[in-house]
Amino acid sequence: MMKILIVGALSVVSLYYAQNYPVSAIPENLKKNANAVVRKDVTTVQINKIDEIKYQSTTVTTVLNKDGDSKAVAYIPYEKGDAISDVKVTVYDEGGKKLKSFSKSDFGDFANNQQGTFYSDDRVLVLSYTPIQYPYTIEFSYQITDENTVFIPDFVPFSGTNISLEESQFKIINKTGIELRTKTYPSKYNYASVTESDNGVEKTYSYKNVPAIDDAFLLPEPVKILPKVSFSLTKFNLEGKQGTINSWKDFGSWYYNSILQPVSVSTPAIKAEVASLNLQGSTEEKVKKLFQYMQSKTRYIFVALGIGGWQPMLPDEVQKKGYGDCKGLTNYMKTLLDEAGIPSYYCKVYSSSSQVSFDPDFPKMGGNHIILMVPTEKGNIWLENTSQQIAFNHLTYTTTDRNVLLVKKEGIEVINTPVYTAEQNKEKQTLRIRLNDDNSISGAGLFEYTGSQYDYSLGYSNLSPKERNEALKSQLDILNFEKLEMKDFVNDRDHAVSKYNIDFKANNYSKNAGNSMIFRAVPIFSNNIYKTDENRELPFEIGQAFEDEYQISFEIPKNYKIEEIPDNVTISSEFGSYKLSIVKDGENLKVNRTVRVNKGIYPKEKYNDYVSFRKKINGIDNSKILITKI
Repeated sequence: MMKILIVGALSVVSLYYAQNYPVSAIPENLKKNANAVVRKDVTTVQINKIDEIKYQSTTVTTVLNKDGDSKAVAYIPYEKGDAISDVKVTVYDEGGKKLKSFSKSDFGDFANNQQGTFYSDDRVLVLSYTPIQYPYTIEFSYQITDENTVFIPDFVPFSGTNISLEESQFKIINKTGIELRTKTYPSKYNYASVTESDNGVEKTYSYKNVPAIDDAFLLPEPVKILPKVSFSLTKFNLEGKQGTINSWKDFGSWYYNSILQPVSVSTPAIKAEVASLNLQGSTEEKVKKLFQYMQSKTRYIFVALGIGGWQPMLPDEVQKKGYGDCKGLTNYMKTLLDEAGIPSYYCKVYSSSSQVSFDPDFPKMGGNHIILMVPTEKGNIWLENTSQQIAFNHLTYTTTDRNVLLVKKEGIEVINTPVYTAEQNKEKQTLRIRLNDDNSISGAGLFEYTGSQYDYSLGYSNLSPKERNEALKSQLDILNFEKLEMKDFVNDRDHAVSKYNIDFKANNYSKNAGNSMIFRAVPIFSNNIYKTDENRELPFEIGQAFEDEYQISFEIPKNYKIEEIPDNVTISSEFGSYKLSIVKDGENLKVNRTVRVNKGIYPKEKYNDYVSFRKKINGIDNSKILITKI
């Protein structure tokens, strides 16, 4: 009987693989919220020498619908000099029948960047495939050998939402005798777990049956939800330069001497341009003048040349050409400061809308952006060097509230970037509104933004007047504008404040009720729709604290009197606070409205409480004022 069962089991397995991943074999729980299912993801990493690492990868992905196409794109990132072989792609239909196969010659070869004009040694092979039916399955395998052993990818189940995983394995074989450090980061929310085995030379990690993360409202980035395993050799190679990563100190010393020092070279022309600025005053004043000078003569272009794309352009190249990427522009700015006798430090950071930091206890190569820090007696000055529009000593929400690797001659120091409070991330509206007999309103207003709200408003800087009006009309779509004009847009790059005036007329703002007119107390507010979710599966994240302060004055028609106004309201919550006050000022009305929202990651059990908090605010913003004909 046992033999029969074994044969039967083997027959089922053979049938499964003979059919090449039929969609019917996918467990139902992995189809929930999924646009694509990773059926199999096997990577073997073999480290042969300090300067040779081989990756063998096989991935099988079933695409359930059109939204899953991007999850199954066959692509191979590489650098010049990498050896790519055994590239195979096979496409199957729903039942597992082979539809088409491809080889390396079918792939296109592109620069590996999507930011427009640039120079890059980073390349990517991409297969362009247009599906003829859904669902379908793509089996993709390849082998690549690289001399750079400083980059070993993290092992995670997947990196995005609405994709599930059936089975994944990451095997790493270390034949070098060099210590391979590893660290496992469990999911803080028990969303999935990794299985580990280690026999000394070979380490194997695996995930099984990881359901899709649904792209829900206020969902934290998947990197904050999922487990991962990180790897780092204690000795490594990068484009022929060998170093050690036993600590941030020794890695930082290598980085300084091997990556930065060779390109930290000034020239007589750079000395002359700094001298021509005739810098005077405090350190802050000198840094500001140099920074704004640099902004005026450079522009951002992605450049991924030199030592794996990690080494900056030479400062004189940036000076002569007037462009660079974050590395090159930061290095140029640092050289200008050096010539002025002002110390500054090159800082690596993870730039993203969701805060991601380095692990202080697990040194490894990482980061995707470079900024500059200038220490002064009054505090650190932070410079974002890639924008011609951004204010002095202002970091955007993509680099605040996280740590950076500050590179010094004696090693790396892990320090934190600034955290902006709700009061610093502020929008202030000052509106003067006239109510008209035809139910329209006419008015003017001043809008001011600071902190992260300043970041959002910077998009107006490069728009034409017509484009600004259209963008603003879309942003303030809660009103039915007949006319809207933005005037006097100002980007105060000295103080990180943007402001503009508006003139407008909006129709159908009030409603008639006999001899009376009814209108809402707050003309412009967030019209987001907040819905409760009794089945919320994951926490929610408010990425930025902010405060909105509105001061609104209403001028009512002369033949009307103020009949009813809402009571003043104050709401306090762990998520923030809200206050609305309405005061009669003769025959006019003054409305003051302040809302503050606190940042944080909150447990799923509190999601509906947050929705209730925001719904209350929206409801009170819609409080009605009644005026009656005299």
